[in-house]
Amino acid sequence: MPVIEVDHLQKHYGETVAVADVSFSIEEGEIFGILGPNGAGKTTTVEAIAGLREPDAGTIRVMGLDPFAQRDELRRVLGIQLQESQQPDKLEVSEALDLYASFYEHAADPNALLEALGLSGKRQTRFAKLSGGQKQRLSIALALIGNPRIAVLDELTTGLDPQARRDTWALIEGIRERGVTILLVTHSMEEAERLADRVALIDRGRVVALDTPTGVTVSASPGQVLRFRPSSPLPDGLLDRLPEITSVRTEHDQLVVSGTGEVLAAVISALAGNGIVANQLLVEQASLEDAFVALTNNGLKGE
Repeated sequence: MPVIEVDHLQKHYGETVAVADVSFSIEEGEIFGILGPNGAGKTTTVEAIAGLREPDAGTIRVMGLDPFAQRDELRRVLGIQLQESQQPDKLEVSEALDLYASFYEHAADPNALLEALGLSGKRQTRFAKLSGGQKQRLSIALALIGNPRIAVLDELTTGLDPQARRDTWALIEGIRERGVTILLVTHSMEEAERLADRVALIDRGRVVALDTPTGVTVSASPGQVLRFRPSSPLPDGLLDRLPEITSVRTEHDQLVVSGTGEVLAAVISALAGNGIVANQLLVEQASLEDAFVALTNNGLKGE
């Protein structure tokens, strides 16, 4: 049985439709990513899963629990790190862990968590003195202090430098290895490709794609793009008439050929038959970001 089931979720704020119709399920042990533009309904969906918002329609079950009606029971199985998580500036790292541990009957060992997350040397450091990456590590620790079976992480690496972001990704992979199911909300396509087993792409309050990152990419942008400098001019229509080719254009002194299927083999064969060499050949595969742009029509723009 899935550990999270969302079925036709809807949520409105007055005349504003935050979530129009969202359905998906998450299996135990998955890292499941939720992607989408700002205002797409990602955070509202996650807050409903965490019992922080009551749906207007549809159903949600987390480990068989109704998140809103059974919030006390939900806290025993779900830990959450929200996008805007903050602590008092003067609160020390160890104090924050001890405080959160006091909320649970069977809390994790705070010292063991600090050690696992690389914060053992920051026990007496105040929150305001932590770096961005260290604050994110503390957020993860607080989400895990109750020994949850599910961890919800919302925009975990926003604003982090590349090294801190990659360190955080390694931590997330380590958390999954401990048997924790992870629901990851992110704007980073690279993050989703690196971490997620499956992703749900939400746009305008609806799921527009649900698959592995590779599956979403292939379904939305199945082709390849070839860039090369031909060793001599091409006969008219040489590539345009190939069934694998969808477009041929010139950029400066390069030919840019788009197509599907065995496009590379078809182009090389056609060129070789005319004694032409594809110099400086570059093959570009579609990425998850390309699929994101194709499916949402607005890419990574803000609200």
